[in-house]
Amino acid sequence: MAKKTTSSKKTSTKKPTKKRTTGQKIFRFFWLLFLWFNIISFSVVLLFKFIPVPFTPLMGIRALEHNTAGKEMVCSHEWVPIDEISLNLQKAVIASEDGRFLEHWGFDFEAMQKAYKNNSKGKRLKGGSTISQQTAKNVFLWQGRSYLRKGLEAYYTVLIELIWGKKRIMEVYLNSIEMGDGVYGVEAAAKYWYRKDAASLTRYEAAGIAAILPNPRKYKASNSSSYINRRKAKISREIGYVKLDY
Repeated sequence: MAKKTTSSKKTSTKKPTKKRTTGQKIFRFFWLLFLWFNIISFSVVLLFKFIPVPFTPLMGIRALEHNTAGKEMVCSHEWVPIDEISLNLQKAVIASEDGRFLEHWGFDFEAMQKAYKNNSKGKRLKGGSTISQQTAKNVFLWQGRSYLRKGLEAYYTVLIELIWGKKRIMEVYLNSIEMGDGVYGVEAAAKYWYRKDAASLTRYEAAGIAAILPNPRKYKASNSSSYINRRKAKISREIGYVKLDY
C-alpha cells in the first residue's frame, strides 16, 4: 500500500506593504523638495565663493525686455577681482547704499524701520535693503515684491553672509549689479561712463556711479542732472569717512 506523502506549505512571514496615505505622499514630496532645494542652493552658493558669477537672472530679463521693445539685446559685463576695483567705488556704494555694511549680518533692521516710516509718511520711496540683500536678489532671484521672493532673499542673504563673507559679497555685488541700460558690473560701467577701467576711478567718478544705483536706467553717471550732481557731491564727501575692514 502506497504511503501518502504530505506536502507542507511554507507559511509566508512577509508582512503586507502598507500603502502611504495621500497626506503622507504630499508630505514626502514637499520634504524631498525642501531637502533638494537646500542641497542645490548651498552647493551653488559655495561654488560662487570661488568662481565668477557669469550671468544673473536680471541680465536675462533685461535682454528679453529689449527684444520685446524691438531694441538690440545688449549685455555688457566683464568680471574683475576686487583688488582691481577702485577703493573709491567700494567706499562709495557703502556710503550711498548701506552705511552699516561692515557691521551688520546681512540685515539692517534700523534702516528698514526708518524706510518704513518715511514711506508711510508719503516721502520719496526708499528701501531698507542692504548690499548683502541686493546681492542675493541680483545673483539668485527674480525682480518683484512677493512674499515668496522676499523669503528666498532672506534665505540667500543668510547663506552668503555665512559662506562668502563681506569682501566676497562686495566683489560679487560690484561685478553683478546693473549700472546702466545693459551695463552690468563696475568694469563695464567704468568704461561706459568714463572710458577707463574700474581700478582708475576717482572719488567723484565713483560717487557718480554710486549715485545712479537706485535707478541706473533713468539716471546718468556723467553729464548728470542737478539731482544726481547733488547726490554725487554728498557721496563724494562721505567716502572720506568710510573705513574698509573686510
